[in-house]
Amino acid sequence: MTDPKQTSTWRARLPLIAVIVIAAIGAFALRDYLSFEALRENREALLAFRDENYLLTALAFVTAYIAIVAFSLPGATPATLTGGFLFGLFPGALFNVLGATIGAVLIFLAVRTGLGKGLAAKIDASDGRVKRMTQAIRDNGASVLFSMRLVPVLPFFVANIIPALIGVRTSVFALTTFFGIIPGGIVYTWVGVGLGEVFARGETPNLGIIFEPHILGPLLGLAALSFLPTLVKSIRKEPKA
Repeated sequence: MTDPKQTSTWRARLPLIAVIVIAAIGAFALRDYLSFEALRENREALLAFRDENYLLTALAFVTAYIAIVAFSLPGATPATLTGGFLFGLFPGALFNVLGATIGAVLIFLAVRTGLGKGLAAKIDASDGRVKRMTQAIRDNGASVLFSMRLVPVLPFFVANIIPALIGVRTSVFALTTFFGIIPGGIVYTWVGVGLGEVFARGETPNLGIIFEPHILGPLLGLAALSFLPTLVKSIRKEPKA
């Protein structure tokens, strides 16, 4: 007789298994289709289709972006630039941020359902540095996660998985993701707006623009400001001499 607990465990892990399988297949099968070269070759057809079917193009774009993020498929950066190329700075940036946020929440839920709760319980039952670190993130989740999104030091998919493994609330994850990726999303969407001219010159877009001082500086400033509540809280908790 089948153990109901084991059946329930496998059902909970099915979304995560689907993500892993599709990500593995997509890494090889879709690499050539989700690239700047593919966009360069098909840009005229995409623009023509957008002009004839704007709403359908917008819906298809956001859906594709959600799938790219949710399944950790290659092509997230080309997709972001495509948003600017097809729809301009606005609503292109909005489409990019919405697609990235919804996709991030989906993979967050898949990981948390499949692994997160059990792993979070083990961390809570443990002692030492790992427990203290995860508890600090939970206590100051919004500011830490917001800073992680503002300054993209970690790969995007890693920043989606870590909060799921330590039990961050879905609402906190979703809000910090949405608002935290807006500045970077605007920068890359803006690069995408000029993609047609870049392709016409036979060049490739400058993907390192977000790390240039005049852009990275304000992002670091915002990240520092987001840590102020955590700093104030820690000062208040310090024991008096």
